[in-house]
Amino acid sequence: MADSPEPPTATRTAPGGARAVVEASAAAATRGDPATLAVVLETEGSTYVRPGALALFGARDGQVGWLSGGCIEPDIELRAAETTASRGIEWMDIDTRSDEDLFAGSAVGCRGRLRLALLPLASLEGWPALIDEWRRGHGDLRLDIRSTGAVTAAVGDERMRWTVPVTSLPWPIDGGAHWTLDIATPPSVLVFGAGPETPSLLPLLRTLGWTTTLVERRPRWSGLGALADHALARSPAQALATARPHDAALVMHHHFELDREALEHLAESISGQAIGFVGLLGPQRRREDLFRVLPASAGASLLPRLHSPIGLKLGGEGPEAIALSIAAQLHSHRHAQPPA
Repeated sequence: MADSPEPPTATRTAPGGARAVVEASAAAATRGDPATLAVVLETEGSTYVRPGALALFGARDGQVGWLSGGCIEPDIELRAAETTASRGIEWMDIDTRSDEDLFAGSAVGCRGRLRLALLPLASLEGWPALIDEWRRGHGDLRLDIRSTGAVTAAVGDERMRWTVPVTSLPWPIDGGAHWTLDIATPPSVLVFGAGPETPSLLPLLRTLGWTTTLVERRPRWSGLGALADHALARSPAQALATARPHDAALVMHHHFELDREALEHLAESISGQAIGFVGLLGPQRRREDLFRVLPASAGASLLPRLHSPIGLKLGGEGPEAIALSIAAQLHSHRHAQPPA
C-alpha cells in the first residue's frame, strides 16, 4: 500500500462559516485541488458545532472552516489527505467524553462526540454547478449521505447523485445508515446607500455569511461596490425588481431624499414578497421627518418590519462602531436571538 500523502506543515485558514466553506469547495473542485469536504453527521454532548457543519481541507488556499477550537483539525487533516488519495468516503468518530480527554493535547476541551463523513471532491463530478445554484439563492443545499457510499446533493429542482467507494463505519449500526443535512442558502441583504460605515460593514456582513448588494448611484461612493458581492448603480425600484429574494434591506444614504425614495419603494410588495427586515440609519427624529413625507400607506406597510434606529446598543462611537452594531442586529435577527 502506498504511503498516504502528508498534509502541509503549516495550515492557512480563511474566514469560516457555511458560505465560505461551500464556495471554497466549489472553487477547489473547479481547479482540481486535492480537497476533501468534512461534514458533521452527528454530535453528542458538548461540541463546537452541530450536524451539518462543514470544513474544507486540502484546497490550494488552505483550510476553510472550523469544527472545533483548533484541537481536532490536525487529525482531520491527516485523514482528509488519505481520503483524497483513495477518492473514497472516510468516516471519523471523535469522542472526547472521558476524563483523560480533558487533559489530552489533542482534545477539544469539552465532553463531546463528533461523527464525520470525509467526502473527496474529485469524486463529486458537477459539484461547482450545483453550488452556483445555491449561491444564487435557488434553495438550500440538501446532502443525503449513505453508509453504502451513495451521495445525493440537491438545490431546488437541481439534483446530483454519486456512488463513491467507501470504508466501513467505525461505529456500530443496525443495517444501513444515512444522514440528511440541510445547509441554508446564504441570507441576502440590500444596502441602499454607502457612507463612512460601508468599508467596515460590507466585509463584516460577508464574513458572517450574508450576500451583500450595494445600491449606489452617486459617483463619490460607487467605488465601495467592490466590497460587496454585487454593486448596482440603479434606482431602488430597479434594484428591488431583481429576481433574487432578499432577507433584509438597509437604508443608509445619509441623504434625506434618497432615503425617502428607498423607503417608499421598500413599502411596496415586489413580486408579492415584501422584505421582512428594513433597517434605517439615523436618529428617531429623522425617521419621524421621513414618515411625515411618505404616503400613509407606505408608513403602515413599513412600520411592522422597520428597525430604526438600526443597530444594537453596543456602545462606542464612529462609523466602525455603527457598522458593528448593524451587523450584530442582522446576525441576531437571522438566528432568531432577541436583542439584549
